[in-house]
Amino acid sequence: MRSDCPLNYGLEIFGDKWTLLIIRDLMFFGKRYYNEFLSSNEGISTTVLADRLALLEKQKIIKKQKDPEHKQKIVYSLTQKGIDLLPIIINIGMWSSTYSKKVSDKMECYFADIRKNFEKGIAALKAELSATHLE
Repeated sequence: MRSDCPLNYGLEIFGDKWTLLIIRDLMFFGKRYYNEFLSSNEGISTTVLADRLALLEKQKIIKKQKDPEHKQKIVYSLTQKGIDLLPIIINIGMWSSTYSKKVSDKMECYFADIRKNFEKGIAALKAELSATHLE
């Protein structure tokens, strides 16, 4: 790490768009497999995807394990540390939806519900993510 600044710590991990998009895909689009991340509209390359997944795993934001049903496949899950990023991801999304005309209907639904009661909305989404990812 280049400095002991807390903002620098976050930027060392999230300083590119791909890392946050992988987290978005895990949180909101139910993607759990390598090929599912590759199929995202943004068009991540295989080398960048492999690098970002390794970084997220090293930082204990995600974990990987063999798929119990398909032993040859790896399934990725958020850890509690990853789930705790939810308010940040939501806030970036709400800021973007305010200033961008291109926001998907699915994401706008999340933002509309959360704008009504941020704390309650975050708690509900965290509970869903915990049930899915922490098993």
